[in-house]
Amino acid sequence: MGIASEFKEFAMKGNVVDLAVGVIIGAAFGKIVSSLVGDVIMPALGKVIGGVNFSDLAISLGADPTGKAVLIKYGTFLQTLFDFVIIAIVLFMCIKGINKLKKPAPASAAPPPPPARSEVLLEEIRDLLAKDSLAKRA
Repeated sequence: MGIASEFKEFAMKGNVVDLAVGVIIGAAFGKIVSSLVGDVIMPALGKVIGGVNFSDLAISLGADPTGKAVLIKYGTFLQTLFDFVIIAIVLFMCIKGINKLKKPAPASAAPPPPPARSEVLLEEIRDLLAKDSLAKRA
């Protein structure tokens, strides 16, 4: 079997194709969530806490030899952290909903199956013996 046919067999397996689709949809979903956080949530949050734009928050370490400012952009990190938290919450809610759909509806409690014939006979013998011993005592 040639390397090309082995690669074709590997690439066409269901799991590989499903993974590729998941990665592509995940990337698109990530862009949507980043826009939601960056364009909707963060400006509103910045307004609530006094007009702070999180992506502008940084600590200056000075300038490099070319005169460009060297910054630690912790605001960008906060933005990314908010993106992650929102993505995690949305995924949790989606998976929770999917799992609810997968669970079968609880069936009404079925009556227990009747006892085996041998058990019924043993119970009858027990009852007869108990009745007989009571009759002898009286």
